[in-house]
Amino acid sequence: MSEKITALVLAAGQGKRMKSTIQKQFMELSGKPILYYPLRCFEECGIVDQIIVVTGADDIAYVQKEIIQTYHFHKVSSVIAGGAERYESVEHGLGAIKGNYADGIVLIHDGARPFVTEDMIRRSIGIAGKYGACTVGMPVKDTIKVVDADGNGIETPDRKTLWQIQTPQTFRVPLIRQAHEAMLASGNHNVTDDTMLIEQYTGQSVKVIEGSYENLKITTPEDLILAEAFLSSMSR
Repeated sequence: MSEKITALVLAAGQGKRMKSTIQKQFMELSGKPILYYPLRCFEECGIVDQIIVVTGADDIAYVQKEIIQTYHFHKVSSVIAGGAERYESVEHGLGAIKGNYADGIVLIHDGARPFVTEDMIRRSIGIAGKYGACTVGMPVKDTIKVVDADGNGIETPDRKTLWQIQTPQTFRVPLIRQAHEAMLASGNHNVTDDTMLIEQYTGQSVKVIEGSYENLKITTPEDLILAEAFLSSMSR
């Protein structure tokens, strides 16, 4: 593929639900920081040209020394400071995509999702290259209920139409930049991920492809237990 591919890895979260003084992306999973695992996958994927890591301003030196240098991640072109909100961290990361990369494709991935795979990466890039925007996700397993402010169930959506959205979320760089610029101009910053921006501010639909139920985002202590179990099963 002639287009330049950037992996933008977000590692600026505070991880309040983890109830730990250590940010979740730096907690150890089988002896290595959680952030190590997605970085290794992007490093080893031949189709990815560069990696940009967005982290807390106070954590830049730690990431560079203890993760990038220690594990020899040569594709990491920069480690930059994120913002107070996710969209700000993405905005900072997009601003670091320069030169020929600015006309290429970017995969935006949560640093606390350790189990991204090369297959997900390659399929996402292929779909984004064709349609402009793509995300991985999985069909929900449980019945979903819409609940009002008083705790009353008011609607039960058809489960067959519902997917839980994961990352990477993959876009043509000019398209996702256009969406971010429109969102900032609108003053409405109530967004939870970048697929919402594409849908709301460009009018384009986002292709959803299967990821994996193992591609979990480590958010709570229970997630860390599951992640350890997944790693153990993979090593057998």
